[in-house]
Amino acid sequence: MLIIGIAGGTGSGKTTVVNKIVSSFPAGEVAVIPQDSYYKDSSHVPVEERSKINFDEPDAIEWPLLVKHLEDLKSGKTIQMPTYSYLTCTRQLETVTVNPCEVVIVEGILVLCEPELRDMMDVKVFVDADADDRLIRVIARDCIQRGRTPQMVIDRYQDVLKPMHCQHIEPSKRYADLILPQGGSNTVAIKLLTDYIEGRLKK
Repeated sequence: MLIIGIAGGTGSGKTTVVNKIVSSFPAGEVAVIPQDSYYKDSSHVPVEERSKINFDEPDAIEWPLLVKHLEDLKSGKTIQMPTYSYLTCTRQLETVTVNPCEVVIVEGILVLCEPELRDMMDVKVFVDADADDRLIRVIARDCIQRGRTPQMVIDRYQDVLKPMHCQHIEPSKRYADLILPQGGSNTVAIKLLTDYIEGRLKK
């Protein structure tokens, strides 16, 4: 099994890159494990306090469970991947069944920050994008999908996203085997990565 780690700042275009890779292979050959599914459950935190949770630091993720699930997939076991609600900031009762397959992509802003997870990856990718472009995408996404106002998103960007990006996410770029600028619009880099995956699978 080939494990690909795809990291990058919030709004950098990671999901677009992942979707283009997945669409290049037959159905069922590539599984995607989003880091966001492994946020620690915050149901014990009072509702009014949940909006203050910092989701952009490594401590927000249940890394041992993510590592165990990857180990299970590598050993041929099916996993029940957790799901997480951004609206309630809680882990949901529903899970997603993920079967072992040829390629597993682990995607998220912090996936290159965790040493144990990083050591499991065969290829490490960092999707890079200008801060202005990322902020525009985050405003559009959070207002539509997460019920926030533009001012809420801007305040969170200044107070949390930007400092956490500088402290945790940007430094993890040094672990990448491939830095992919311009996000999902960089068709040449995505093609190179896809060709590499195909070559590894043929071996």
